[in-house]
Amino acid sequence: MLTYENWTEESESFEVDEKYKGALNVLDWAYNHYGEEVVYACSFGIEGIVLIDLISKVKPDAKIVFLDTDVHFKETYELIDKVKEKYPQLNIELKKPKLTLEEQAEQYGDKLWETNPNQCCNIRKIVPLNETLQGSAAWISGLRREQSETRKHVNFINKDERFHSVKICPLIHWTWKDVWRYVHKNDLIYNPLHDRGYPSIGCFHCTKPAYDENDLRSGRWSGQMKTECGLHQ
Repeated sequence: MLTYENWTEESESFEVDEKYKGALNVLDWAYNHYGEEVVYACSFGIEGIVLIDLISKVKPDAKIVFLDTDVHFKETYELIDKVKEKYPQLNIELKKPKLTLEEQAEQYGDKLWETNPNQCCNIRKIVPLNETLQGSAAWISGLRREQSETRKHVNFINKDERFHSVKICPLIHWTWKDVWRYVHKNDLIYNPLHDRGYPSIGCFHCTKPAYDENDLRSGRWSGQMKTECGLHQ
């Protein structure tokens, strides 16, 4: 089994087919290779909806974890309920941080997402994912190379220095048009905020409609000199 500890570059190669651009091949390998030791950390954005549908074809009872920061949009929570109904076999878990919002405010001050967004992300996303990945050899992410400068070099299989794990990214060759074409062709449900100018959706305090059509993540942490929550750094 390929793990962080025995990592070797170019250990696997995948055919990039026309229909799925390698995504289904990567997922088939991941679940055959890791079995129950791989988890999909899903944000339930539009890429996540695509991956959930693809994963259901390969592993109908796969484990999917949503990092529930307690400050997501109501539309996101409503979408999760709809996904659970559509894919009843999937094992969807909402992983909460140890600190409630009230406890966080007591320890670090009110509105930490404004005063120190990196610390807020660490408490409410990075630590919970690290806890989730304990006992798992690998995790799946919906990163695409087209999304941003910080993601343009991601590979199908990556050595994850942040979580000392193997990070699997099946959608690296998908474009924004590819994602939406798949969603509409397969009549998939998705977050209605995407139709209101939010190409990238996170916590409601830190997410606004994108102001740059060439940067799909331009609405995240606007004015904070921050582009990533830290999960992919």
